[in-house]
Amino acid sequence: MGEDDEMEEIITEEMLWDRIPEVDGEERASTYYELSARIYARGQYDEALALAETARDIYSTLGASAPSEGLAQAYSAIGYNLNQLKRMDEAATAMSKAVEILRENKSPIALELACTLGEWWYTSKKYYKVVETMRECAQEHLVDGNEIGAANDLHLIGCAERELKNYEKAIDSFKEARILFKRNKEVIHVARCDQKMASCLIELNEGELALETARKAIDVFETGHDHRRETFALFELGKAQILLEKFDEGLATLEQVLSVVSEDEPKDFEFIIDVESRIAKIVRMQGRIDEADEIERRLKSVQEALAEEPEA
Repeated sequence: MGEDDEMEEIITEEMLWDRIPEVDGEERASTYYELSARIYARGQYDEALALAETARDIYSTLGASAPSEGLAQAYSAIGYNLNQLKRMDEAATAMSKAVEILRENKSPIALELACTLGEWWYTSKKYYKVVETMRECAQEHLVDGNEIGAANDLHLIGCAERELKNYEKAIDSFKEARILFKRNKEVIHVARCDQKMASCLIELNEGELALETARKAIDVFETGHDHRRETFALFELGKAQILLEKFDEGLATLEQVLSVVSEDEPKDFEFIIDVESRIAKIVRMQGRIDEADEIERRLKSVQEALAEEPEA
């Protein structure tokens, strides 16, 4: 950006501030919204949030005469700022109001914001709301002929159903997503569906099918040199081997997973604990009691370090 452009940007923002006392109603609200957008772009999310909330409040006082798109934009701006401030539940609630308004008015941007909302509900662990939101998105994407969009929606529904322990419903969603990804030659995404299906099949005690499905995912990730995803697929393979009582093979697979994830930075200690806990169980079954005790003793220290302190 040249000096002249930078000066023009500064003057434009100053002009917006100067305009506020001179205007009212819809124009005043849109001025606050525009200021919020500029300040959001600079990363000053607290200030941008306050300005977006002011815009929303002004639009709200206008009642039926308020432009619905303006009110929706204000709500979405509130959502984006709250998201940046890690206030995820509030962010999703604000964005849901924006989506509701835009859907009522058949706005073309409703679908895009609804997809964002679904991801935010997932981050907030509101999995029922993920399913509800993304089902509508998937249908709209299919009507629009956007199969990749629909496949991503169905994949997220599958992830939410898995979190809700609705494993059969999750598998159905992953299968639907897989068909669409495969039709569009999205090979890595096909394997992502396979890996997730394998994890659900393990929960349903379908060991042989889980083993076969996990191997398919591993083959794709290994060929595509997607080593991060390959590690997660190996984890599912190890769990399937243990389910089928192939304990030596399962132990070797889990140790392979552990050797990879322990090298990662930053370390995913929750995943490491999950892997090592499973290793300890197998080691104990094999009669190596002291070794199992030592693993579990170490893991207790890590779990204590991870535990949140109770509020005073």
